[in-house]
Amino acid sequence: MTIELTDRTEMAESSELDDMFKRVEQMHIPEGYKAEIVEGTIYMAPQRGTHWETIADIYEQLRTRYPRKRVLSDVRIDFPGHLNGFASDLVALAEEATKNDKNQPRYQDIEFVAEVTSASTGKNDYGPKKTAYALAEVPVYLIADPYIGRCRVFTDPQDGDYKVDITVAYGMPIDLTHTIVGITLSTAEFPRD
Repeated sequence: MTIELTDRTEMAESSELDDMFKRVEQMHIPEGYKAEIVEGTIYMAPQRGTHWETIADIYEQLRTRYPRKRVLSDVRIDFPGHLNGFASDLVALAEEATKNDKNQPRYQDIEFVAEVTSASTGKNDYGPKKTAYALAEVPVYLIADPYIGRCRVFTDPQDGDYKVDITVAYGMPIDLTHTIVGITLSTAEFPRD
């Protein structure tokens, strides 16, 4: 068996990411905070009521299309790029989704990701996380931003970037019927900060 250099690099980074998550698990993370690793940096962000209400609203709408076991929230998934272990706000998995050798969901099985921005980590949603999701070829990436009352919807990932970027104001529907998600999301009840 031949192990390519990229395989060894990926294995080393996976081991390093696992070690970082072990350290996170040993830390005292205050109740109501979420921790994830973005490009090798540990971020902790408070989960506000507005944040959760938006996640819950999207979750309920996704459930019209996806069974409960295929919609995840705040579950570690390792993504392409240097040391990316995200706990995405919402993930919808393909019907044939499997788990990796660590018994974790695989990024290759993701059909939809939603992130609700927070003041402290919003730059990650629009920057390195968007890049990682595009590299992972996640078909639909939605950012809900309660500070400005708008959603950004990214589709058609190619060559590490999204080719389609649509902005939708809160109150307007998000038409995903032309995507693998196949539904229209209402933003009428998305709360604002």
